[in-house]
This record gives sequence, structure tokens and C-alpha cells, in this order.
Amino acid sequence: MSKLEFDGRVAIVTGAGSGLGRAHALLLASRGAAVVVNDISTAAGESVVQEIVAKGGRAVADGHSVATPEGGASLVHAAVDAFGTVDIVVNNAGIVRDKTFAKMDSTMFADVLGVHLNGAFNVTQPAYEIMRDRKYGRIVSTSSAAGLFGNFGQTNYGAAKMGLVGFTRVIALEGAKYGIKANVVAPIAATAMSAGLLDEDWERRLKPELVSPAVAWLAHESCPVSGEILSAAAGRVARVFVAETKGFYTPDLTLEDVRDQWARICDESGYGVPESAEGERNMLAAAFAEEESIKQ
Repeated sequence: MSKLEFDGRVAIVTGAGSGLGRAHALLLASRGAAVVVNDISTAAGESVVQEIVAKGGRAVADGHSVATPEGGASLVHAAVDAFGTVDIVVNNAGIVRDKTFAKMDSTMFADVLGVHLNGAFNVTQPAYEIMRDRKYGRIVSTSSAAGLFGNFGQTNYGAAKMGLVGFTRVIALEGAKYGIKANVVAPIAATAMSAGLLDEDWERRLKPELVSPAVAWLAHESCPVSGEILSAAAGRVARVFVAETKGFYTPDLTLEDVRDQWARICDESGYGVPESAEGERNMLAAAFAEEESIKQ
């Protein structure tokens, strides 16, 4: 099998001065992509650019904050100025402000959503316009188990990360006719954001560079999927999906029906994976049809 390359492609990677973003930028550049290394730490971004250039790659640093619409637009403009276009956006920038829900304040909540969720919007929308005009694009956004499954002390982070799933699913639907694919990676990696939370064995296993192959696959032109979620950690890649049970249906539903049919409502056998909100409505229509057939 031939190697997957990114020759001629231009990628923006946010939060790329260290950790996961750095690993993504290095891998994409090593396979031929021109990379815009975005990080609010100019020194960190320049350091990654120097690594890429020293290995024969092409990269420029960008220090705009993704937390504002102006910063996102300026980042995309910088990519166009440097390399002529944008083919790939990897939304990786993030912060943590952990507190239990009772102690969480509105500023901590807004700050985290501002970087993770708003930041993805601020960068992706101007890039999407370019992709739409060129009928090609790849968007990879970074979710987390904290959003998908929950994590103590991270209501703000979890809300932002699950928000990125909905953000991606809609872009995948809207972008399909323009050749734009949008997917999600949910990584676990030892980075500055996890400092002090992992023991030595986990630190050794959870290398950021073992997440990047999954990100690069989702960013590649040959990747066939859109609207998907990949969990990636320590060399393991798995699909995460939102599913719905077959459930219980009656046209005269009562409160007592929900109580009495609870086991059936939660029965995971025969579950479905709706591809969109319309897909869920199709599952509901199937329940209507089944009820009618029983009556007949």
C-alpha cells in the first residue's frame, strides 16, 4: 500500500505550539502539507515551525487568538497569504478551568467555551467559505471523553467538547455537497493540560504523537467518512457513536407507560445509529409502521 501524503495541501492547526497540536503539525508537515502553526505563544509556535523547516517542510507561525472572530479570520487570512488557500483545519486549541459544578463561575464556563467551541467556529467559518468555493475541505475538531462520557469537575470543558460533536455533525451534512468532510477526534494524551493527573506508566503510554495518525487520516483526501468520532489514545483507535434504542411506542403514552416499559426503553438490542436528525425521525416512522402492522 502507498503512503498517504499531503503534497499541495495547506493545513491550519490551532494550539500547535506544544502537545497534541505540535504532534499533528509535525506529522502533517512530514507528509507534505504546508502548515500554519497557530499558538498564542509566539515563541512556542516559532519553535515548531523551526522543527518543520529543519526537516525540509513548509510552515509559518501565527499568534492570533482563536477566541475572537477577528482572531479566527486573521488566522485564515494568514494561511492564504502564506500558502494561497486552506484545505485542512484542525481545531485543537484549548484551555482548562476545572472546578466542581457548585464552585464553577460564569467566567470560567464562558472562557472554556470561548476557546474550544467558539474558537472552532471562529476559525472554521472563514475557512469553510474558502473550502466551499474550491469544493474541497477537511475539518477535524477535538472533543474529549469529558464531553462524550462525562468527567468530574469539568462541566465547562465537557459542555464545550460535546458541543463540538453537534457542531461537526451539522457541518458534515451541510458540507457534503461541497466536498467538505468534518469529523471529530477524542484524544487521550499526556500534555501540559494533564500535568500532575497521570502516573508514570500512563505518561509513558499516552504519547501525543500516537493520536496524530488518526487526526491525519481524518484530514486526508482519501478518508471516506464525515460526521464521525474517533477515540485515539496510546496507539488505539476506536469509533465512538451516538445510538438510539428501538424503544417503546404507543400512540397513547402515559407516565405509567414510561415507568412500566423502562427496561424495554433502555434495551440496547436492535439499536440504531441515526445519521442525522432526519435519521432519527425515520426510526420513529418505523415504530409507527410497526404499530400499524400489529393492529392489522
